[in-house]
Amino acid sequence: MTSKNTICLWYDGDAVEAANFYAETFPDSVVHAIHRAPGDYPAGKEGNVLTVEFTVAGIPCLGLNGGPHFKHSEAFSFLIATDDQAETDRLWNAIVSNGGQESECGWCKDRWGLSWQIAPRALTEAVFGPDRAAAKRAFDAMMTMKKIDIATIERAVLGRD
Repeated sequence: MTSKNTICLWYDGDAVEAANFYAETFPDSVVHAIHRAPGDYPAGKEGNVLTVEFTVAGIPCLGLNGGPHFKHSEAFSFLIATDDQAETDRLWNAIVSNGGQESECGWCKDRWGLSWQIAPRALTEAVFGPDRAAAKRAFDAMMTMKKIDIATIERAVLGRD
């Protein structure tokens, strides 16, 4: 990797599968290299895939097949800003339908336990916009959702819930 700062994500032997899924699902994503272990290590043997260099939505990452010792948590997530409902639906559905799970307020988890925030720009603009009453209505609407529905957010901003 040539980036000075790279996110290292821990997997239990399936870093290649995860990296390939991300590369197929998210724009500006690609698998760069797969590196095999030069010797035995606690979670594997010589020749096993040790790390995978990949990019997710422009962010350089390293998938480490480190074994079952450490799990992903909601303390780290990728925030993906979407431009419209079609993109929101496509990304959300790709994650959830591939063994992931829905959560609240635009959050979901992929099958490897990594958390994602699929956040339409319309939501961010509404919640952090200058009209604080409209922001509260948008925020309250969001709090009732799993996947974000942009039309509902827009109605809430206008006071047409």
